[in-house]
Amino acid sequence: MVFLWPSLLWLLLLLPLLVLLYLWLLHRRKATALPYPALALVRQAMGAGHVWRRHVPPLLFLLGLAALLLAAARPLAVLRLPSEQQTIILVMDVSGSMRATDVLPDRLTAAQNAAKAFIKELPRHVRVGVVAFAGTAQLAQLPTQSHEDLIKAIDSFQLQRGTATGNGIMVALATLFPDAGIDIAALGGRQAMRVQPIDEISRPDPAKPTFTPVAPGSYRSAAVIMLTDGQRTTGVDPLEAAQWAADRGVRVYTVGVGTVAGELIGFEGWSMRVRLDEDTLKAVALRTNAEYFHAATAQDLHKVYETLSSRLTVETKETEVSALLALLGALLVLVAAGVSVWWFGRVL
Repeated sequence: MVFLWPSLLWLLLLLPLLVLLYLWLLHRRKATALPYPALALVRQAMGAGHVWRRHVPPLLFLLGLAALLLAAARPLAVLRLPSEQQTIILVMDVSGSMRATDVLPDRLTAAQNAAKAFIKELPRHVRVGVVAFAGTAQLAQLPTQSHEDLIKAIDSFQLQRGTATGNGIMVALATLFPDAGIDIAALGGRQAMRVQPIDEISRPDPAKPTFTPVAPGSYRSAAVIMLTDGQRTTGVDPLEAAQWAADRGVRVYTVGVGTVAGELIGFEGWSMRVRLDEDTLKAVALRTNAEYFHAATAQDLHKVYETLSSRLTVETKETEVSALLALLGALLVLVAAGVSVWWFGRVL
C-alpha cells in the first residue's frame, strides 16, 4: 500500500504508548484496590468471561484509532472499479469480404450476433455508437443508451464493395470529437486504392487553439472497437487514422474476423480470395495502446466481446481509500463506546 502523506504514519507510534498507558492504569487500579474476601466469590460467580470483556472496548477503540491514523496518511490501493468510459464506438466492416463463410454462418452474421450480445451485456449508462464501413464509412447510429436503436442499426447492415478501414476509424473519431474539424463527407468521395492525405481530412478553424497531442490511451471517456477482416482496399491509411486516435488518447481495439488462410468468395460476378490482415490490425491496436483479438469462429467472436465488455466497463486502478478507512475507524470507536455503555454503564 502506498501513502500520499507517509510522514503522518509516525503518528502510529502513539498506539504502543496508549497500550502502555492502559496497562499502567490497570496495574495502578489493582494496586490501590481494597481487598475484600467476598469479591473472590463474586468473580467466581460471574465466570471467566467477565475478565476479558473489560478489555474489548479499549481494544476496539485502539483499532478504530489505528484506522483513523492510517486514513490521515491518505493510503492508495489497487481496486477494480466501474470504468470512467461512457462512450463506445463500434466500427463494423460491411464489405463484400464479410460474406465469407469461414466463420459460420458467415462473417457478417456472426459479427452482428456478437455485437448485439455485447450491447445487451453493457450497463445502461454506457453510450454506444455504430459506424459501418465498406468503400466508404458512415455513422449508422449516434451514440445512445437505447439498446433497441443500436440493435436495429446493426440489423440494417447491407454488404457493399470496398474496405476502407481507415475511414471507419476517422468517422468514429469525428463522432467522438465533433469540433476536431474532421470532414466526414470528404471521406466517402475517394476512388479505390487512393489514400486521402490527413491534411485534407482535417480543416481546423484558425481561430481555435493549436491541437496538442496527448499520450496514447490516456483518454478515459471513450473507446473504439473495430471489427473487420482487415484488408484495406481504399480510403485513408488505417495507420494514419490510428495515429489520429493515438494523438487524442483514444484506444482502438481491433478484432480480426476470419481465418488467416482466408476463403475464395464470389460477389456480383467477381471473385476474390479474402484473407485476414492481422499485421495491420495489430499495428493499429499497438499504436493506440489497445489490444488486438483474433476470432476464427463465431464462439471466438462472442468470447472476444465478453472480454472487451469486462475491460471497458470495469478497470483496475490505484485509488485513494482514506475515506473507507476513516469510516471504519469511526465505526470501531462508536462500537467500542456502545459496548462499554452496554456492559459496564460507562464510556470506556
